[in-house]
Amino acid sequence: MHRLPLASRPPGPHRAAAAAHRAPQRTTTACCGRLKQEATPSFASLAVAASAAAERAATPLLAAAALLLSAASPGFLASTPSAFAQSEGAALFRKACIGCHDMGGNILQPGATLYMKDLERNGVATEDELYNITYYGKGRMPGFGEKCTPRGQCTFGPRLVEDDIKLLAAFVKSQAENGWPKIDGDGD
Repeated sequence: MHRLPLASRPPGPHRAAAAAHRAPQRTTTACCGRLKQEATPSFASLAVAASAAAERAATPLLAAAALLLSAASPGFLASTPSAFAQSEGAALFRKACIGCHDMGGNILQPGATLYMKDLERNGVATEDELYNITYYGKGRMPGFGEKCTPRGQCTFGPRLVEDDIKLLAAFVKSQAENGWPKIDGDGD
């Protein structure tokens, strides 16, 4: 088999964009003993080629940006709650937690705040651990789960359903990771 010379090969996808930016040239090629002149590429064909090259380049750039963002803050894309979940979590926090944990603090036990350094020191830095302590309680903190026992360890107020406790755990984890920024609706 004979290979075509490099100059007469059709451009690959990685060379199409470079070819589109070069100045149009008139070339002649021999085909079946006859000479054939190629037409000069039109502006529209150059625009289409440039657009296609830009689309191919955009996808890797977006992927690279997402990769850099996730590398800069591990778990960012997976753990960032949606705005709706954040607002629902904030509403639940105001309803059930803010009495003792205003702005992430703890009015009953100063060493058990909801700031990341205290959560880590007390072994409740993950969403699962936050869920368990909110559901069953611990120490002076009452449990809010529907099946919380023993009775004296659980809140005497209304209990929270499992999905609400999951939202609270995600909200508290997000707030702790961000240093407890002001919650919408907080006073000054």
